[in-house]
Amino acid sequence: MQASAPVVFITRKWAPATGGMETWSLRMVEALSQVRQVDVIALPGRANGMPPGALALLGWGIVTLARLLLRRAPATAVHLGDMALWPLGLVAPRTAALVLSAHGTDVAYHRRGGFRGGLYGAYLKLGARLLPRARVIANSAATRTVLAESGWAAQAVIPLGVAPCHAPGSVAHDGSILFAGRLVRRKGCGWFIAQVLPLLPPGTVLKVAGTSWDEAERAALAHPQVRFLGPLTQDDLAAHYARALCVIAPNIEVPEGEFEGFGLVAPEAAAAGGVVLAAASGGLTDAVIDGETGFLLPSGDAPAWAARIAEVAGWSDATRASFTRWATAKARTRYSWDRVAADTARLYEAA
Repeated sequence: MQASAPVVFITRKWAPATGGMETWSLRMVEALSQVRQVDVIALPGRANGMPPGALALLGWGIVTLARLLLRRAPATAVHLGDMALWPLGLVAPRTAALVLSAHGTDVAYHRRGGFRGGLYGAYLKLGARLLPRARVIANSAATRTVLAESGWAAQAVIPLGVAPCHAPGSVAHDGSILFAGRLVRRKGCGWFIAQVLPLLPPGTVLKVAGTSWDEAERAALAHPQVRFLGPLTQDDLAAHYARALCVIAPNIEVPEGEFEGFGLVAPEAAAAGGVVLAAASGGLTDAVIDGETGFLLPSGDAPAWAARIAEVAGWSDATRASFTRWATAKARTRYSWDRVAADTARLYEAA
């Protein structure tokens, strides 16, 4: 049953830009709309999949502030899509619950240090002082921990969901390894190419699906055993998840202090019938149920990764089919957007 007053959902992460936070925004609105009326104020990304520029963001922020100030219709809650948007909470109606979502990058930027990192850290700390009534949702326990460095306390940890997809069922793998996601250092694709690929049988192919953001990670794609697929549609990606020997999320620790807030690829791949190997790092420990929806491995331990891949390669067809059936069912239950929306709606009511 929908509430009489809508939820005002505000996000600067929206299609056609691509990324984990954009996916979260779209799916959250879709799922929340099934249980609540939702008014969306969103800043669309660029046609090439990149986020909007600084001027577009500034203009949108000013317009959104004005819309909130002039809003006369009642609202159940005002939900800000990430922590950087906290100033909008200052003009949110006092009669509405004020909720913010914390993801990862939006709470860890201060760890980079320097002038920008220090300024952003001070910015978040100011928000924590000025918005004591706000309720914060962290997407993982790791995000909640980093969030506390800026003086915020998360009232709830709500792991993300995955989009429904058609899993092809038990299929024979093609022997390839799949990495999917943005090519940034912390996600570990370059590390895997340099440190793990040489330990695997000759001829092992690593397929890389996603967008290239980092120059060093892009250069690593020149390895002769790497096939760069570029960005794929969700259906194509689901098919690749199921066909690969395994899907990897080999995140590593980086000096800048950035971390994986959640790691949506892990439950996404499991729900599509893939065998997931992920680093026990950051939010991936909430994105993988170890031994059930995938396997958590030591971050940066190349021999351990090579050994686990060899083990998966040695599975019989029956063992693989049994594991993927269980992992798919478990991932679709645990990482359901309906569950995310229900948990989020309960926080609105509690606030």
